[in-house]
Amino acid sequence: MYQLDFEKPVWVHFIGIGGISMSGLAEVLLKRGFRITGSDSSESVLTKRLEEAGVQIFYGQRASNIADGIDVVVFTAAVHEDNPEYVAVAEKGIPLLSRAQLLGQMMRNYAHAIAVSGTHGKTTTTSMIAEILLEGGCDPTISLGGMLDSIGGNIRVGKSEYFISEACEYTNSFLSFYPTIGVILNIGEDHLDFFKGLQDIRNSFRKFAERIPKDGLLVISSNIENYEEITEGLICQVRTVGSRASDDYRLGGISFDRMAKPHFRVFEKSAGLQTDMALDVPGEHNVWNAMAAVAVGRELGLPAETVKEGLHRFSGTHRRFETKGQLGGITIIDDYAHHPDEIRATLEAARKCSCERVICVFQPHTYTRTKAMLDKFAQALSLADMVVLAEIYAAREKDNLGISSQNLQEKLLELGCETHFFPTFDEIENFLLKNSMNGDLLITMGAGDIVNVGERLLGY
Repeated sequence: MYQLDFEKPVWVHFIGIGGISMSGLAEVLLKRGFRITGSDSSESVLTKRLEEAGVQIFYGQRASNIADGIDVVVFTAAVHEDNPEYVAVAEKGIPLLSRAQLLGQMMRNYAHAIAVSGTHGKTTTTSMIAEILLEGGCDPTISLGGMLDSIGGNIRVGKSEYFISEACEYTNSFLSFYPTIGVILNIGEDHLDFFKGLQDIRNSFRKFAERIPKDGLLVISSNIENYEEITEGLICQVRTVGSRASDDYRLGGISFDRMAKPHFRVFEKSAGLQTDMALDVPGEHNVWNAMAAVAVGRELGLPAETVKEGLHRFSGTHRRFETKGQLGGITIIDDYAHHPDEIRATLEAARKCSCERVICVFQPHTYTRTKAMLDKFAQALSLADMVVLAEIYAAREKDNLGISSQNLQEKLLELGCETHFFPTFDEIENFLLKNSMNGDLLITMGAGDIVNVGERLLGY
């Protein structure tokens, strides 16, 4: 495998440079003196940012984009072997690295490489840790899967030995990483187009934990069922977060304000310390994300007060319970939730807010996930007072497996939940304009393009 050396910058070409992770990695390398080019299907905010920084980007993927002199090419899982650039790279004998392999190699250039994993909560927790490190003056390099206003985007390039990134389990990407500090927030069924089931997923998280070196650290939630199967026999240090008396970082009582933002207490066993914390983001699920962030900050030696202040300054990333605006007394929120556990957590947070009704406008993400978890989706969505369904967002999939949002509608109606399905966004918007009322909390939800519904209602 090609080995990247930060001390010897070379020419790197990215196939699919406009992806949120790919664009961030390209920017890190650019600021470390590497020559960067790339290609993507269309222009975006992320590609414009790179072009303004001096990156040459080709729109449309063609063999002619692969120039002589490129030292290594980086690609994503969405790029297949029949891609014209991929074919040209193979013909020219240019070394190839997957996005995950590149990220793993970058980690090896930092003394403190923090990788945040879990079925859900990765972007939020990574952002929380980032805010704590910034508050502590650590000058970290940050790579996010979302947009964080405090760093002006999804990437920040620091000059220290601190690097923090998300670690996604899909296609076992995180098994290419080299973290010195690993975080496991939760483990649940997802990506069943790749994994064979929950035990297969747990096995991958175990392998991720095994990648942490002897002088490294794993922070793991004791809420994970039989979490000891993941930690038993590891050579690294292990710190647990949870609500058990034995946990290294134990959660005390939680209270919520009228916008569902929590106040809670953390008991730190080794220091005999208790600290009151407050978050500027809603929901109990964010308390658990914060607990992991607290553990990382304290284990890095940052004062409890610094950790507290860093957490409190975190006001959320884009598409995570993001307030988009108000329309006729209706509050419009957008959230990226696309897994039943995430949906449940988001709707539970919404129900703690002061509102008349919670209306969830949901776009399922991938046929595979929808079919495998149909009943779980219905149970989670039924927490809303009204559900409006868009058609399934196919993403990377081509076979609809005989499933549609109408199947989900049938399940919700069986549960007694008022549910409506419309095949187009125009129909959804017209329905919402006629049927929403003053005091409603309207959440557009999903990992596809459902955010456009709320933005169009607000006149974006």
